Amino acid sequence: MNAVVRTTTDADDPALDALWRRCFEATHLGDLHALDPDRHRHTFVAETPGSDGIDAVVVYVPRLIRDASGTPRRVGGIGSVATRPEARGRGLVKQLLAAAERTMTAEGCDWSLLFTGTPGVYRGSGWQEFARTYTEGALAAPSAPGPLRVREASAEDTVEVTALHHAYNAGRPLSSLREPGDWAVRVAAWYRTAERPLVAVDPASGALTGWIVAEHTEERVLVREFAGSGASLAPLLAAAGARGRAAGLTRARADLPDTPETAAALPALVDDPRRVTEHTGMARPLRATAASVLATVTAPGAVHWYGDCF
Repeated sequence: MNAVVRTTTDADDPALDALWRRCFEATHLGDLHALDPDRHRHTFVAETPGSDGIDAVVVYVPRLIRDASGTPRRVGGIGSVATRPEARGRGLVKQLLAAAERTMTAEGCDWSLLFTGTPGVYRGSGWQEFARTYTEGALAAPSAPGPLRVREASAEDTVEVTALHHAYNAGRPLSSLREPGDWAVRVAAWYRTAERPLVAVDPASGALTGWIVAEHTEERVLVREFAGSGASLAPLLAAAGARGRAAGLTRARADLPDTPETAAALPALVDDPRRVTEHTGMARPLRATAASVLATVTAPGAVHWYGDCF
């Protein structure tokens, strides 16, 4: 029997939550879903008449993301894609992506963005991979303290951290514009397993000059995000590395913009930094041209922070 494709209502929330919990270890998808006041119009599900529950779901998340020139554009993020095991192999996600594409286009999205470890699911629907780079290497030896003081961030730092993030990404291609709800829910959810963020403080003025988010995996220190002055990056990376060494880790990965200031600071974190390319990001032009979308995702210094995931 063919599945019915439709959008959702409030009554579907328990079934959506159950499907996400079945398919993912993450427990925060419901909280992210609730951030969009039009979430039910942007949530597409497939269900087989007479079956018990929803077979598959795709969520379109509208975001403002900067293009190659730094101008914010409406972009349709694709996230929370799930199919219950017994319904897989029936092309349901492809049908849902087509429904999402029609709505994204009608609502003025210039293009669509998603991140995945299974790109083959999306290629046939028009999404294409683009290259993203990160740096990895063995943790560097301890370095002498510099003039900036580094400490753990506190709740009292929120206003200054928000300002640092805005200033650092004000013209950065592929970066999202964060609203208060994004800071309170989205960023908090994606960085929930990270160590407490670190901040760099100017000892003379007491002002924050930098902020960094890093987490510890079984294998390494993973630097997820930075904002601030170029002078603050090296001491923050060194502090993140020191915490990793104290936890018994020997390697690190940094997901930071590929810029000269990043390259200059990375030796504070890793010895012999090695740049690695991956293709987990995928984009699909909607109202924009393919050339303009490619220019955005490959622009110098472009980055989509993990804390802005859909």
